[in-house]
Amino acid sequence: MVTIEKVDTENKAQVRRFVEFQYDHYRDCPQWVPPLFVDAYLPLNRKKHPFFEHSEADFFIAVRDDQIVGRICAANNRPYNDYHKTNKGHFHLFESVEDPEVARALFEALFDWARSRGLHTVIGPKGLSSFDGYGIQVEGFEHRQMMTMMNYNYDYYPRLVEGLGFEKEVDFVSCYLPAEAFHIPERIERIAQWAMKRQHLQIKHFKSKRELLQWAPRIGQAANQAFVNNWEYYPLSAGDIQYAVDNIFLVADHRMIKLILHGDEIVGFLFAFPDVSAALQRARGRLFPFGIADILLEMKRTKTVAANGMGILPAHQGTGGNALLYYEMAQTLFAFNQFEHVEMTQIAETTHQMRADLKNLNGVEYKNHRVYRKALA
Repeated sequence: MVTIEKVDTENKAQVRRFVEFQYDHYRDCPQWVPPLFVDAYLPLNRKKHPFFEHSEADFFIAVRDDQIVGRICAANNRPYNDYHKTNKGHFHLFESVEDPEVARALFEALFDWARSRGLHTVIGPKGLSSFDGYGIQVEGFEHRQMMTMMNYNYDYYPRLVEGLGFEKEVDFVSCYLPAEAFHIPERIERIAQWAMKRQHLQIKHFKSKRELLQWAPRIGQAANQAFVNNWEYYPLSAGDIQYAVDNIFLVADHRMIKLILHGDEIVGFLFAFPDVSAALQRARGRLFPFGIADILLEMKRTKTVAANGMGILPAHQGTGGNALLYYEMAQTLFAFNQFEHVEMTQIAETTHQMRADLKNLNGVEYKNHRVYRKALA
């Protein structure tokens, strides 16, 4: 028999059980990349996570024979609902053994939680931060997770949620680009040059990580404005932006963060990062005693770059900014003389122009994460 327990987030033992179930669940999975413990525990910290400044969430575990067999987070993101004028609950951090009974018990707890707050639909997985990975993976299970910028799950997860009546809301695809794809076509280079001359756009080059960090709040604000027309958008608080910036720049190399400026205004950006997945797997959630040093070494020896986050402010779309960003990033990556692969992570299927651009660069969509929805009776 499966029983559901609500986690008391003030109880360290209960929080530990919730968090560490994921590490046990994927212990022997070579594709999974474990988050650092400091990051895995933060969503359950109501005093430190900025989500709880404006919204609410609770956490549940499924137990059978005194063993945890599943978990889930139920969330009500008030700024999201206010902005979209809807009443949707979100689920996040869903994990389960391959057993429909466990999944059903967890989601029934979620549904009851949502109904009690007047929420009429449940969508997810969707995290407590706009920079958490979206969706349940439905394709590309044989490939390693790209750091913790996306979720990884076993291939039976889609069957569990679809068996409960969930339907597709939106897909987020990830695209693989071999390094030779970044020999930018002459046409793209011409557009980039035109954008600088005719549209008065320029690229900001950072001299150091310290300078990058000084720009971080402005970059966060620009990212928030760029995604205003996206499915997942909601107005971020100052705390939300700071949280996202802190996570983005943890493994940032200042040379791989590209900004487009129009005068003094940030109007576009492309974030790329050395892939330190292998180091995170070796760290097994721990920064000490060797995790930090290994991550820094992996940044210098990895052959793969993760590009996660590209946007142009709506008022400047169609001015050649995309071409300028691709061109500048290509020049940077080749200058490193290190990288052989690029992964563009979690591109919403609704961003038609970006997907077309990547196909023109011979990109191959090889992972897919699906956000689901279910209307509540």
